[in-house]
Amino acid sequence: MADDTVGKDVSPKSPARGSEVGAPRDQRPGQDDRSKGFLSELFAPVAGFGVSFSTMFRKVATEEYPEKPRPTAPRFHGRHQLNRYPDGLEKCIGCELCAWACPADAILVEGADNDDTPLDQGGKGRFSPGERYGRVYQINYLRCIFCGLCIEACPTRALTMTNFYELADNDRGKLIFTKDQLLAPLQSGMLPPPFPMSDGLEERDYYQGKVSEPTAAQRAYVDARDAAHDEDDAYAGGPGNVGAAVPGAHDLVHSTHPTAAETREGANP
Repeated sequence: MADDTVGKDVSPKSPARGSEVGAPRDQRPGQDDRSKGFLSELFAPVAGFGVSFSTMFRKVATEEYPEKPRPTAPRFHGRHQLNRYPDGLEKCIGCELCAWACPADAILVEGADNDDTPLDQGGKGRFSPGERYGRVYQINYLRCIFCGLCIEACPTRALTMTNFYELADNDRGKLIFTKDQLLAPLQSGMLPPPFPMSDGLEERDYYQGKVSEPTAAQRAYVDARDAAHDEDDAYAGGPGNVGAAVPGAHDLVHSTHPTAAETREGANP
């Protein structure tokens, strides 16, 4: 087969003037060939400061804190709170998942078994539905980064974050919050643990919201329990740690005189 390229110019041809492919910028169609004006060249070096200059003369909104604190967002990550069920039992089951999920190692949890044995027979009482409850619960706010991973890890929604953020202090020891500071105070109608679960209900029924208030049997149990003990030292030295002087002592006096009520603001349900 004959070569038809013999004698022909096969060298690459340069694109015609005006073509976009391979043409210089000043020869491409649609380009503005006009030279920039004198003012444009004069202000070009300071054009990047346009945003800065435009905001220099705006009125500054002064935050009058702490006299008038600014409201936080509804899902603000503030101080933690341990929640209760409507009858007063604690939602925390002492599973320690929040402590495992914490990237800063700021949470300490020690679980203990609930005991339905009558108190007069040496029983320790029931503080939450199910088998276990959080006997010791501490959060070190010197380490906490308020990431909220502990909230996501909690299987019973026992731990949530409030809108309270004024946690600064001049004593490092006061920034280690214990259970009595984190536990939500008793609301109207709630009973102070320990007391049995509602008759005929299981742990899942509490989680599914089938409990709306204490039953008559629970109220009678608490009344009989309180009548058998002096109000001044009721259950001092029993199971649990809620910030007592001796670790491991569960002082239930905080149920009627909670310290958390003094610092709890905008708590999430």
